[in-house]
Amino acid sequence: QVQLVESGGGLVQAGGSLRLSCAASGRTFSYNMGWFRQAPGKERESVAISWRDGNAYYADSVKARFTISRDNALNTVYLQMNSLKPEDAAVYYCAVARIFSVKMNDFYYWGQGTQVTVSS
Repeated sequence: QVQLVESGGGLVQAGGSLRLSCAASGRTFSYNMGWFRQAPGKERESVAISWRDGNAYYADSVKARFTISRDNALNTVYLQMNSLKPEDAAVYYCAVARIFSVKMNDFYYWGQGTQVTVSS
C-alpha cells in the first residue's frame, strides 16, 4: 500500500506561483503519478500526470503554465504552477496508478488533498 501526503497549497494572487509536493511512503518508480483537482461544485479532473516512462500529460487548461516532475529517489512528485488564475483554485490531490491513464477511476491511491486559493 502507498500513502501519499500533499503539501504546498495556499493563497496566492492571480499571476503568482505555487509548488505542490506529494511524498509517497513507498517506492514510486514503478507508478504513474498524477495531480488532480476538484473545485466546489465541480467534478474532480486530471491536471498533470507523470508517466513512469518519463513522459507527461497535461490538461489543456494548464499547458505551458504547470510543470510536473518527480524525484524517484525521494519518492516525491511535484507540481510547479505558474501564472495562476482564479479558475485554478481547487483542492489538489496526488494519486498513483500502475496503468497509463488520465482517468480518476484508474488511480487507486490518493492523498488527502491540499487547498489552492487564487485571488483576483
